Amino acid sequence: MHLALYQPEIARNVGAAIRIAACFGVTLHIIEPCGFPLKDKEIRKVAMDYGALSPPTYHTSWASFSNSVLRRTNRLILLSTKDARPIYEVGFQKDDILLMGQESAGVPDKVRNSCDICARIPLAENARSLNVSVAAGITIAEATRQLGI
Repeated sequence: MHLALYQPEIARNVGAAIRIAACFGVTLHIIEPCGFPLKDKEIRKVAMDYGALSPPTYHTSWASFSNSVLRRTNRLILLSTKDARPIYEVGFQKDDILLMGQESAGVPDKVRNSCDICARIPLAENARSLNVSVAAGITIAEATRQLGI
């Protein structure tokens, strides 16, 4: 399984995603540009020593990621708060790519339209959204539960 962060804006969320990827045994992909320097100390502070267990793969742009063998051969599942089926109804596969959008804006329509599935985490009625790394962890946990991993 793969976790992809689309142009992340908050270094701490990348650090948390590194830990999540290491703890669940998934590959982390970071689609640039990022809203901070990739050597930001906040990434290391939150990731702790997990970066060595699961070093991220960097893609210089959306086009670079889209044209990669990884993307061409695996389903891309966007986690979104908009018009999406609950994650419990997705039927995850072991090589799926879980895509998380920017913290402030999600993903543009061209990215959304290139996804195979859009999924959401059901929230309480008045809740808007979860932190991106929290949502990634919840979704990976559900995917691994479904797959019996």
